[in-house]
Amino acid sequence: MHDVLIIGGGNAALCAALMAREAGASVLLLESAPREWRGGNSQHTRNLRCMHDEPQDVLLDAYPEQEFWQDLLKVTGGNTDEELARVVIRASSSCRPWMRRHGVRFQPALAGTLHLSRTNAFFMGGGKALVNAYYRSAGNLGVQVRYDAPVDSLELADGRFVAAFVKGERIEARACVLASGGFESNREWLREAWGRNERGEWPADNFLIRGTRFNQGVLLKHMMAQGSDIIGDPTQAHCVAIDARAPLYDGGIVTRVDAVSLGVMVNREAVRFYDEGEDFWPKRYAIWGRLVALQPGQIGYCVIDSKAVGRFMPPVFPGVQADTLPELARALGLDQHRFMQTLNDYNAACRVGNFDHTVLDDCHTEGLAPAKSHWARPLDLPPYYGYALRPGITFTYLGLKTDARARVHFGGVASENLFVAGEMMAGNVLGKGYTAGVGMSIGTAFGRIAGSEAARAALKKADHAVA
Repeated sequence: MHDVLIIGGGNAALCAALMAREAGASVLLLESAPREWRGGNSQHTRNLRCMHDEPQDVLLDAYPEQEFWQDLLKVTGGNTDEELARVVIRASSSCRPWMRRHGVRFQPALAGTLHLSRTNAFFMGGGKALVNAYYRSAGNLGVQVRYDAPVDSLELADGRFVAAFVKGERIEARACVLASGGFESNREWLREAWGRNERGEWPADNFLIRGTRFNQGVLLKHMMAQGSDIIGDPTQAHCVAIDARAPLYDGGIVTRVDAVSLGVMVNREAVRFYDEGEDFWPKRYAIWGRLVALQPGQIGYCVIDSKAVGRFMPPVFPGVQADTLPELARALGLDQHRFMQTLNDYNAACRVGNFDHTVLDDCHTEGLAPAKSHWARPLDLPPYYGYALRPGITFTYLGLKTDARARVHFGGVASENLFVAGEMMAGNVLGKGYTAGVGMSIGTAFGRIAGSEAARAALKKADHAVA
């Protein structure tokens, strides 16, 4: 019998496995994906949001705890557990030396990743390199890994973990960490959660999945049926507006279009529907998927002129290009009259001051609804570019309620040997909204906590068995 069973194969699961092994526990990790697709959504990540009180190697200036907390409070609208959020924030300040010991390397913020050089540490080689480094380290430490091993169900006894079932095989362990992600790849569950809108549409039918195809939510649904305490809204997710030409699964970061704050967004009816310049892009990019999901046909169009080119990370697909705005409207399949009315109203409302996309500048609109609060400049320099965007689900926020020791709860009572980390509990911190890199902060913090706690519970049980 293994001391600790880890269910999942991404960042949180790997952090848990490494911590449990370092604590002296024997560890088996079950990854539902084949080896070539291992790592869950973590393979598509690129950075970690880090608290720091002074400059630290690749991190500039300072990003103190209170500022991190205020950023999180703002994007979640207060829908967050402050105790657990501060656990994450504080842990983010001290995890990087440990990550380096396990082979993770960092680099300065990439050019075009606006406003992140102070707040986020970038992984050299991205999330794929991080995942590979952790798997190498886990192998060197003696962690056993099984691929193509989806867990169908758990055997529990009065809130205690007993065994997991993989394709009918029963696997016992003294303690268990659940880190198998959300349900974003489960189209039927997304359809059920989002329902049918007032236009008779099923919005989820038009969603794309930015991350892994393997997060079907099987274990999450099983835990709900077993009576575990649940937190979160099934329609809330890390949901980004991504290129409509992106693949159904695993498009990752390159499908994101980061030009929204530099131009305007219109819906299928060629009407603007939200403030593109509300705040810095890393604090606002993850609201646009949901905003687009609420529009007719679940599609939006980002429109920029040549002044914006070179000021954002180039997306993988080129935009539709035209020499005039009417030509662009026709190329995008939008009503030309309505499009030109929207763009003319926007251009006339712009009050251009000192444009600076690195700060909350004074370029704004007047007398326009919705307003554009910052970076508002007329779209008047050809050629013009347009990007059709769809909702891209990264991960869902419905999950298991937990505490500062990462314990799963049943009827308010904490399990003594069942723990949770990563996307399966992110809803405790992210009731809604997102800010860049915080998902990796949550997964790293609670993965490490869950691994340590699981090892402690398992070794204590093993000692009692010997006694």
